[in-house]
Amino acid sequence: MSLSIDLSGRRTLVTGGSKGIGEATVSRLVEAGATVMTTARRLPPHVPSGVSENLFITADLTSEEGCRTVSDAVHRHWGGIDVLVHVVGGSDAPSGGFAALTEEQWTRELSLNLLPAVRLDRALLPLMVACGSGVVVHVTSIQSQLPLPDSTLAYAAAKAALSNYSKGLSKEVGPKGVRVLRVAPGWVETTAATALIERLAQEAGTDMDAARQGLMASLGGIPFGRPAKPVEVADLIAFLVSDHSGCITGTEFVIDGGTVPTA
Repeated sequence: MSLSIDLSGRRTLVTGGSKGIGEATVSRLVEAGATVMTTARRLPPHVPSGVSENLFITADLTSEEGCRTVSDAVHRHWGGIDVLVHVVGGSDAPSGGFAALTEEQWTRELSLNLLPAVRLDRALLPLMVACGSGVVVHVTSIQSQLPLPDSTLAYAAAKAALSNYSKGLSKEVGPKGVRVLRVAPGWVETTAATALIERLAQEAGTDMDAARQGLMASLGGIPFGRPAKPVEVADLIAFLVSDHSGCITGTEFVIDGGTVPTA
């Protein structure tokens, strides 16, 4: 018997919803009946399916002003919120280990991977607490446990900070009826990841599968044999924000094909 997820009428904000995991999450939650607002720095060529144009908010969440724009939109359109999913994140830091990371690069990584969640939670969690219910999901990363020192040290540190913050927040607002959870993906084969595989294949003069296997090996291997798909992460998030997970809070769910070698 399939598990039916009904999110009818749930007022939901998904950050970073124009591509990758964010776009897949928007689609999955809309499919389950949620009313979804989402964000990105720029309006994409096509607003994500199921999201009305007035609920797509263009904002740079690395700034206080951008987060304020989004929280103001939630207050203006709904006056409350039921589900908040923090997907926005990423890294553009150079390789070269700790010495290659400048003050500006550390600030960018924290501003993208930690502070948007802190700021939006601070603005919107009181609405959930006032109602005595709500769900917050922070999308972290297995790199909080398995950092790649050459290229993602600052990103991994920011995600570790997000995970720790999320755990502490769950203890504070759990008694007030608000659930706080973490989803930690490993490598997810998004459109950007596919483009990277294509580039690596061209540079090495090999095919896509060989390039994919080489990239997985560089990450320490994926025992399951393939990266996750964005829709698989979205399905997990949909389950966690639904009533089926009504007694789950304060914990992290890893979706990495077995990459993390310990439980």
